[in-house]
Amino acid sequence: MNTPVILNERDGSRFAQGEGDTILRAALRAGVGLSYECNSGGCGGCKFDLLSGEVETLWADAPGLTARDRQRGRHLACQCRALGAVSIKAATAPEYVPLRVPGRQRAWLTGVSDITHDLREFRFRCEGGASFLPGQYAMLDLPGVGASRAYSVSNTANDQGEWHFQIRRVPHGKGTHVLFDRLACGDEIGLDGPYGVAWLRTEAPRDIVCVAGGSGLAPMISIARGAAEAGMLATRKLYFFYGARTPRDVCGQAMLEPLDGFGERIHYIPVVSLPGEDGAWQGETGYVHDALARTLPGGLSGFEFYFAGPPPMTQALQEMLMVGHRVPFEQIHFDRFF
Repeated sequence: MNTPVILNERDGSRFAQGEGDTILRAALRAGVGLSYECNSGGCGGCKFDLLSGEVETLWADAPGLTARDRQRGRHLACQCRALGAVSIKAATAPEYVPLRVPGRQRAWLTGVSDITHDLREFRFRCEGGASFLPGQYAMLDLPGVGASRAYSVSNTANDQGEWHFQIRRVPHGKGTHVLFDRLACGDEIGLDGPYGVAWLRTEAPRDIVCVAGGSGLAPMISIARGAAEAGMLATRKLYFFYGARTPRDVCGQAMLEPLDGFGERIHYIPVVSLPGEDGAWQGETGYVHDALARTLPGGLSGFEFYFAGPPPMTQALQEMLMVGHRVPFEQIHFDRFF
């Protein structure tokens, strides 16, 4: 069978689609900066128009397409495979060109540890090195789960092939059911990455703000670790906010404490939205974006922002920063998931 070739008539780029790849993954593997964020069908960032040829749709009801998109015959590059030579019209930009080209590897589970009652760290090792930027994610192919699942990496790049993921159990979630209830140390999965555009900008001179909620903890811990390893905290401060539903959901401090400068240049601020009525919780309460605005010194436009968490949290943060405080878009970094 001939390898399908995709032509993007918007910018003239041409790339081959390897076995098992979607159009999006094929583009990124070829170094083409096709627009995207979640790689999972939810954000709609990789919409394209099919001009000629045929494609196979992997998830017909993906929420990244609106009813109007479907009426117009639009598709998601992360949910389509070319069935032969195709021509498409898709947005590209330099910021989507991967700085670390994603690759497929086999990975073996080497360790598991609980973080909270529903958040757990899974540690995998690959045969090659682990090359990714702080804040990126990988696509995991789990046994018995039909589609890849996107999970953010919590550690930093290393030569030992270590990929660590902090994952929250999702009720009735097929992926987390396999991870939490079926996978055992030594079991093999498929790992494809890295992906994501919300990676640590080491050249940015501003103080850093990380905001995490739920399993959004993983990429923010990776950002903090990466900033410390790069020596950025010698000249910058890092403010780490964790938004939790209840006090028992609070986490993250134990991972930040070993970093140089914790308590001096690294400030950890947990925020609980439902503290309970017993008065045991003495920290910040309410929504994490409100606590951020109350806590940070000076104008918010003086910071570099990274955030990950539930969509309502990331949406509220984006609106507050861009609309309420006029923070420039290039200082705001997040990947939209659903």
